[in-house]
Amino acid sequence: MIECNSPKVVLPLTDIGFLIMVFSDLFTFFTKEACSLIGKISQMVAKAIKPNPLDTSISSVAAVCVYPSLVSIAKEKVRNSNVNVAAVSSYFPSGQVPMESKLLDTKYAIDSGADEIDIVINRKAFLEGDFRKVFDEIVALKEVCKDVHLKTILEVGDLKTYENIRKASIISLAAGSDFIKTSTGKLSVGSSRQACYVMLKSVLDYEILTGVKAGIKVAGGIRDAKDAIRYLVMINEEMGSEWLNPDLFRFGASSLLDDVLKQIKKLKTGAYQASYYFPRG
Repeated sequence: MIECNSPKVVLPLTDIGFLIMVFSDLFTFFTKEACSLIGKISQMVAKAIKPNPLDTSISSVAAVCVYPSLVSIAKEKVRNSNVNVAAVSSYFPSGQVPMESKLLDTKYAIDSGADEIDIVINRKAFLEGDFRKVFDEIVALKEVCKDVHLKTILEVGDLKTYENIRKASIISLAAGSDFIKTSTGKLSVGSSRQACYVMLKSVLDYEILTGVKAGIKVAGGIRDAKDAIRYLVMINEEMGSEWLNPDLFRFGASSLLDDVLKQIKKLKTGAYQASYYFPRG
C-alpha cells in the first residue's frame, strides 16, 4: 500500500497499478515496410484500449504515440475510445532540421488529427548558449499547435547538469509548453528521479510566477512498476495529488506496461504471468 499526503489516503497496490496505466503513453516507433504498418498500429492501439482483454477493470492508457505520417491511421483505430493520439514531430528524435521543416512536420501531424504533439528542444542551440533560438522555436511550434497540447522533450541525458535541466525547463515553460518531458528514449541515459525533481520544481516555480499549471512526462528507462511508483510518490509529495491526473502527469510506457500488467495479475491471483500472456503492442 502507498500513503498519500494530499489528501490523506492509503491506496492498495492494485489501485496504484491502475493509476500507472491511466498515466501511460504507449509508443512503438515503427521503421519497417509500410505494408505491415496498419497491422502493427492496430495491434498497438488494441493494447492501448484494452491492455488486458481478460480484465475489464484495467482502463485504457492515456495515449498512443506515433510519427506524423501514421497519425491518420492511429486516429482511425482509436475511434470510440478515450485514447488520444500523440505525434512526435519536429523531426524527432534529433530535431536537427531547418525551422520551416519542423513547422511543416507539426502542422501535418495536427491536420492528420493529432491530439498531442511531442517536440524536442534544439539541443545544439541550447548547448551553444543560444537560448533565444530555443525559446523562439518552441513559441513558433506552439503557435502551430494552438489548443493541441504541446509536450517539449528536454533530452536530459544530453543536458548533463541539473542547472541545464532547470534552465531548459524554464525556457520551455515560458515559451508555452503544456508539458515538459525528460527524454526521447533514444539515448542510453533517459529519465532519472533527480532530473524529474529539478523539472517538477521548475514547474512549481513557474506556477507561482504565472498561475499556469504545466505537466511533466517521464520517459526513457522506466521499465518496472516499482520504479514508476517512486515517481508517483515524488509527484504526490512534492506537487500534490492534483498533479496525479493524465492532464498533468504521464509515463512513457513501452517496457513499463507489461510489467504493470504482470504485477496487477500477481496481486490478484498470487502468481506471475509471462509477458506473452498479454497483448503485444
